[in-house]
Amino acid sequence: MCSNVTLRIFLFVLFAGLSACTSMVPRKDLPYPLTNQESSDPVKVVSIPLPVIASSPNEGVTSGALTAFLIHDKHDEINTLLAPQVNYNPNFGTTATLYGAFYPTADLFWEFNLAKSSKINDDVEVRFRDTTFFSHELELNSFVFYSTDGSARFFGFQSNSTKLGETNYADQEFGFNVSAGYKIGKYYQLVFGERLKGVNIMRGAFSSIPFIRDRYATQDVPGIDGFTAHAQKLALVYSTLNSPIMPTFGGYAKVSVENSSKILGSTADYRHYEVEAKGFIPVDDARYVSAFRLIYNQTLGASVPFLERSILGGETTLRGYGRNRFIDNSYLLLNLEERIRLFRWEVFGVTADWEVAPFVDLGSVMKSLAEFKSSSFEFNPGLGVRAVVRPNLIGRVDIGWGNDGPAVFVGLGYPF
Repeated sequence: MCSNVTLRIFLFVLFAGLSACTSMVPRKDLPYPLTNQESSDPVKVVSIPLPVIASSPNEGVTSGALTAFLIHDKHDEINTLLAPQVNYNPNFGTTATLYGAFYPTADLFWEFNLAKSSKINDDVEVRFRDTTFFSHELELNSFVFYSTDGSARFFGFQSNSTKLGETNYADQEFGFNVSAGYKIGKYYQLVFGERLKGVNIMRGAFSSIPFIRDRYATQDVPGIDGFTAHAQKLALVYSTLNSPIMPTFGGYAKVSVENSSKILGSTADYRHYEVEAKGFIPVDDARYVSAFRLIYNQTLGASVPFLERSILGGETTLRGYGRNRFIDNSYLLLNLEERIRLFRWEVFGVTADWEVAPFVDLGSVMKSLAEFKSSSFEFNPGLGVRAVVRPNLIGRVDIGWGNDGPAVFVGLGYPF
């Protein structure tokens, strides 16, 4: 049975990859989870081969190719995405990746990502969300991961860290995040979360950049010999968003506190506090959507590992910089963008809304909010291009500009 299923999946992937078109495949040839009770018979499968060209401040230039397999349900909506790809990066060699996202129903979602490079990098991730419990009053989320990133950077603490302090290392992380959120009334949710993360710090892929332990001492940068974080979080959420994945209207606010304790296995005792607000204002039947997000994050404690502090930089915060560019005890961040739908286009039987999104990211790290200085803020203007396939899929390219130069990020989902 197992070998037959494997052969069917292999033949399906091979056939779809070569055809690059819309195919009708018997449902029996696409076993669960590729299809489910919402699937028709035969199943509409759209395969789209795409080039991959990406550049980021930390990783450099990556090129390759992928084929996206879009499997539709009986309502002609995409409920399964399968995307194998092969990339080449001069710093990491050849990387083979398989990504899958599954939406059996509107209340159930899970995804995985499997990647292995010929040098240093690897990634195994599984994410799951289920809102079917207790008449949709309870939401369960889980995330299990193991990854090694040989492009990681550390520039020092505080907002005035410069390129002169840049170091490289391989960030190996493994662990899990789980949370349970229970609805209170129509708009509120109380969330309890638990996370466990182990971190190993090893030599990275860039020999031309100093290794973190060769430049910084252990006492100056807690955690550079590796660490463990075991923390519990409590959050209160308010939301009137019309969609959790691709909202076009509504507001969202969250207040959270997270505690890490040595008694429960953490390397250090510390606490995270965070306040977040975001909103979406549509105009002209959501052809234009003004989006904003404001976050204040604070970390309190002694000898807090550097990767557990308040961090800015990367595809979801300051898009003019690489990941983890600025680190300190607190940060204040404002994201503004205008999502503009240019046109609706059908490609290989898939209808996508094509958007541009001029944006501005403003943010700074600091020891505390009392030490707020407007002169320390980073101003990152940029432009995003997005392909939105409703109700589940978003592909995006964001180009931001910071003082270190331009940064390009390619990925799935909105940045916020």
